[in-house]
Amino acid sequence: MSIQKNADRLTKEIAALPARQGRTLVAIAGAPGSGKSTLAETVVALLNAAGMAAVMMPMDGFHLDNRLLESKGLLARKGAPETFDFGGLEAALHRVRAGDQVFLPVFDRSREIAIAAATEIQRDTRFVVVEGNYLLLDEPPWTALAPLWDMTVFLDVPLVELERRLISRWIGFGYDMSTARAKAESNDLPNARCVTAGSRAADLVLT
Repeated sequence: MSIQKNADRLTKEIAALPARQGRTLVAIAGAPGSGKSTLAETVVALLNAAGMAAVMMPMDGFHLDNRLLESKGLLARKGAPETFDFGGLEAALHRVRAGDQVFLPVFDRSREIAIAAATEIQRDTRFVVVEGNYLLLDEPPWTALAPLWDMTVFLDVPLVELERRLISRWIGFGYDMSTARAKAESNDLPNARCVTAGSRAADLVLT
């Protein structure tokens, strides 16, 4: 299904959620390369166009810095569950749920760094669409996030298509085909398998 059709369907599902006091948090999970960011951006744009104040919150802003990963021997596994600041993500989500004004880090993929306080959730924001690989991962500590979601979504993309997209992504960052394939196979695809096999059932599965 196309991104636009998925976005239209998800926007309608969000609009139909029971009214609640405070913010509504929607989790979009899926493997690397599944299209989470594009879907979340499109849904947020549609919600705002409909007068439903919304913002996107990317999990990638909570990547641990390369220097810290290197000191822990984890640089080659960047993007795996243990290479994120889970405590920081969880604390930020609780502040978002509480209705606070929250400044969030954003990951700059071209420089492989997270930029602190690069985006803002304002107090009048009613819908927060959170996207990330491990939001539905069915293992500690990630299971602690489950009570925070009003709706969960999983993007189910075949592994062969993920491989094509991930290789293309690395080529887009200036790597040759051989290096791009090696980077995808050594880290991205193992992470993709982890997400696909280890995520709990979502309220809505999109393809």
